[in-house]
Amino acid sequence: MTTAVKRSVSSHHQHGEFELSIQGNVIVADIHGSWNAQAAKAFDVEFRQLVQQLSQKSWAHLAYLDNWELGTSEMVAVIEELGVWCIEQGMKRAAHVYQPSHFKSLLLDDMVVEQQGEFQRRSFAEADQAIAWLAADGYLLNEG
Repeated sequence: MTTAVKRSVSSHHQHGEFELSIQGNVIVADIHGSWNAQAAKAFDVEFRQLVQQLSQKSWAHLAYLDNWELGTSEMVAVIEELGVWCIEQGMKRAAHVYQPSHFKSLLLDDMVVEQQGEFQRRSFAEADQAIAWLAADGYLLNEG
């Protein structure tokens, strides 16, 4: 099952864009631009809707973050809360793909725990590495 949601946040109150899809038992996010709280809240709503569509009790998240330009401090709490909720809903792995960036690493470390119970988060410079890590634990993206 592939479900895709594309959202461009373009009103003068919201900044940032994202695309979300379900591929197998993985929710894939492609993140763009500099985010504010409104963009994070829109992402939160759409992400939670996709989680509700998953038929698996255990699932993973793959985020492409090369085009993400960080965001405001107000968005951090929204993403922190979403991360906690996702772990409670069965997210076991989160793979973040971006070229090494000290600032992205620091902000992501603030927003999402690295390990909690069965949950693990890792960062990768290349998508192939992230996909292989997820696949090794049974989180497979469907082709197409």
